[in-house]
Amino acid sequence: MTIVTRFAPSPTGNLHVGNLRTALHNWMWAVKHGGRFLLRIDDTDAERSEERFVEGIRADLDWMGLTPDGEARQSARFDLYERRFAGLVAAGRVYPAYESAQELDLKRKVLLGRGLPPIYDRAALTLTEAQVAAFEGEGRRPHWRFRLDAAPIAWDDMIRGPQRFDPATMSDPVVRRADGSWLYLLPSVIDDIDMGITHVVRGEDHVSNTAAQVQMFEALEATPPAFAHEALLTGSEGKLSKRLGSLGVAHFREAGIEPQALVSLLARIGTSDPVEPLADPTPLVAAFDFARFGRAPARFDEAELAGVNARIVHQLPFEAVRDRLPAGIDATGWDAIRPNLATVAEAADWWSVVEGPVDAQVDAEDRAYLAQAADAAAAIEWAADPWHALTGALKETTGRKGKPLFLPLRRALTGRDHGPDMAALLPLIGRERAIDRLRAAGG
Repeated sequence: MTIVTRFAPSPTGNLHVGNLRTALHNWMWAVKHGGRFLLRIDDTDAERSEERFVEGIRADLDWMGLTPDGEARQSARFDLYERRFAGLVAAGRVYPAYESAQELDLKRKVLLGRGLPPIYDRAALTLTEAQVAAFEGEGRRPHWRFRLDAAPIAWDDMIRGPQRFDPATMSDPVVRRADGSWLYLLPSVIDDIDMGITHVVRGEDHVSNTAAQVQMFEALEATPPAFAHEALLTGSEGKLSKRLGSLGVAHFREAGIEPQALVSLLARIGTSDPVEPLADPTPLVAAFDFARFGRAPARFDEAELAGVNARIVHQLPFEAVRDRLPAGIDATGWDAIRPNLATVAEAADWWSVVEGPVDAQVDAEDRAYLAQAADAAAAIEWAADPWHALTGALKETTGRKGKPLFLPLRRALTGRDHGPDMAALLPLIGRERAIDRLRAAGG
C-alpha cells in the first residue's frame, strides 16, 4: 500500500505554528514510507477564502521544504460532492431539517436546563409532508444532517490508542447549510476517499469530528484511513496560548529563524525524543514514529527555538547563506564569525567589526601595553598566524598572560569583550587596520 497523507488548510488566514506542525508531520510520514504528501485547499467557504492566503500557504510550505506531490482545491470538486450527497440522501443517511438557528438554540437550552446533554432530537425525521410543505411555503430552506446509526464507533488511533464513541451521545452532524454551502465534515471524507488518503494526521480537537466521519466513510462504502490525533501545542507558560495562533512563517523569518530550526523543533516536541539541531531532516524523517508521541500538550518555547536556531546557523555552509550576507564576506569570513551568531542576520554586525571603525573603550592602565602591541603588530609575520605571533611576542616582552594579555587586545581590535576566535578574526581585520586600531587605543 502506498502511504498518502494530506495537509488540508482553509485559506481564510495565514498558517500558524500549529498548522505548520501538522503539515510537517504529514510530510514526514509520507516521506519516511516513500509515499505521497498532498496539499488540499479546503476553500468551500467562498466568502472568507482569499487567493492571497492560498499563495501564502504554498510559500510557507516551500520555505519549510515541505514540497507537496500534488494539489487539489475543494472549490473545483463540487460536482463530486453533489453526486455523493445525492447518493446519501437516496440511502436515507442524509436528511433535511428545517429548524432555525434560534429554534435549535432554544432546544439546547431546554435540554441543558434539565441536566441533559444538548443532543439533536431528530425531530426532522418525524415531519409530515404537510409540515414540510408548510415550511417550504414560508420560504424556509432546510439544512442537511448526516444520520448516525446505532453501531458503536471505534478506531485504533496511532497516538491516542483505542477510541470508542456511542452515537447515542452525539448529534447528527450538519453537513450542508440551508444556502447550499458545505460544512467541513462530508466534503473532507469524500476527498479523502477520492484522493486515496491512507493516513489523516491532525490535532486532537478533531477527535469528535473523526467519530462522525468514520460512519461517513462506511456509508460511502469506503474503509476509513488510519488516524493520528496529536496533542495541541501550548505556550512556554504551559497553558493554551492565543499567541500561538499568531506565530507564522512571517514572524519566524523576521526573527531570523531558519526553516531547519523550526523543522527540528516541531518534529520532536510532544515526543519522548530529544530535540536535535539537524540541518538535514533525513535523520528526523527516519526516526519519525507516532508511537513516540504522548497525549500531554506539546510545549512550544520560542527560547528553545532560538537556541536550536543558533546551533543550526553554526552548521550552515557558506554556499547556503552567501546571498544573505553583506558584501565582502567570503567563505573564510563566514567560518570565522559563524560560531558567534544566533541568526544569519547578525553576520552584518560582526562584519562591521572587521571593516570598522570600532569604538574601543580600554582601561587607562592598558594604553602603554597597547602602544607596545601596535609596534609588535608592525614587526610580526602576518602570512601565517598573526594572532599567536602577536600574543607570543607580547607575552615575552611584557610578561603578561591570560586575561591581561588577551582582553585589552580584543577590546582595542574589536570594541567588544567577547566574540569570534581572534586567531580567525585578526587576519580578516588585516595588518593595517589592526595596527591603526592598536595605535589609536594606545594613544
